[in-house]
Amino acid sequence: MDLLNKLKRFDAYPKTLEDFRVRTYSGAAVSIICGIIIVWLFLSELVFFMSTEVKPELYVDISRGEKLKINFDVTFPDLPCGYLSVDVMDLAGEHQLDVVDNVWKKRIDKDNRPISGVTKEKLQSYDIKKDTTFAQKKEQYEKPLPPDYCGSCFGAEMTAGECCNTCEEVREAYRKKGWAFANPDGIEQCAREGWSEKLEAQKGEGCQVYGQLSVNKVAGNFHFAPGKSFQQQHMHVHDLQPFKQGLFNVSHSITKLSFGTEFPGIVNPLDNVTKSLNAGSGMYQYFVKIVPTTYESLSGTVINTNQFSVTEHFKAVDEQSAGAGGHGHSHSGLPGVFIMYDLSPIMVKFRESRKSFSHFLTGVCAIIGGVFTVAGFIDGFIYTGMKSLGKKIELGKAI
Repeated sequence: MDLLNKLKRFDAYPKTLEDFRVRTYSGAAVSIICGIIIVWLFLSELVFFMSTEVKPELYVDISRGEKLKINFDVTFPDLPCGYLSVDVMDLAGEHQLDVVDNVWKKRIDKDNRPISGVTKEKLQSYDIKKDTTFAQKKEQYEKPLPPDYCGSCFGAEMTAGECCNTCEEVREAYRKKGWAFANPDGIEQCAREGWSEKLEAQKGEGCQVYGQLSVNKVAGNFHFAPGKSFQQQHMHVHDLQPFKQGLFNVSHSITKLSFGTEFPGIVNPLDNVTKSLNAGSGMYQYFVKIVPTTYESLSGTVINTNQFSVTEHFKAVDEQSAGAGGHGHSHSGLPGVFIMYDLSPIMVKFRESRKSFSHFLTGVCAIIGGVFTVAGFIDGFIYTGMKSLGKKIELGKAI
């Protein structure tokens, strides 16, 4: 019994008798407000505990030998698909000219609606109205070709005996030679396929270009420009002569432009950007600074991707410069959309995390204890004040 009596001395919460407890209206009001505040702060702490926090960290990018994936979706409302080409160049000296792998073009009308059901017969009937000699050419060139047919490359063959059986193969041979494709109507394959007539039929149309590019992880640029490109005297040249057109309207709308896989919360600054030209032609340049980024989720999934910032510049191109073709550098007169990209040596790592349960429990205890303590001070202050005021009223000293 003595031991139990001594144990009572350690009670940090001595109790008062019920007869000595005083309950007041002010205490009830403070208690109710105190309870509401505790519930509100507890729910806020619970939501914060259940939510995911993303913490950024900075590292030096030491990755090597990786490829950079570029995703794009660009619409040109006033430039036909037959005019456009997509080219990639980088500082490593690798050039991808007129890229077609994983790149798609969709013909659209003036209202940005896809053009479907354009058959060969419709194009031919349209062209016959424009050119009365087309029917004669059609009859001459649409005869069945012999099985051993080997079309001429018109001097552009790289090896003896090389065949060019289609207009596109002739254009490609010309491109490798660095020759301008100036007279497609004089080339048998192009006349047979109605190449000039198909281009004429696309006038007034637009084009949606979308897809993916895989490039070296070094600085470079990719661009959308009219004409087939080739290298000539260490310059990047676009052959615009087949189009017989001086100015090209390169108004465009970038629906999507990203580098790598998207992750939660990413913002791409060029998404849904629209640029319009009311007259003339020009060169739109976007200077992109790419920041390698790693995103690690709570489940341990790691996404290697990129963020980027961008600045832009526009340069008007006159008819003479546009018709000449130009080359793909900033001082050229080539109309088109150029994205110049460079990579930052710093990598950003985002890591998802949550508060531990012990941290949550500590926060809840701090909330309850802190609110009760403050509420006790407030209640004691009110009770003491009201009691003092009551005594003064009894003595007639209250003002």
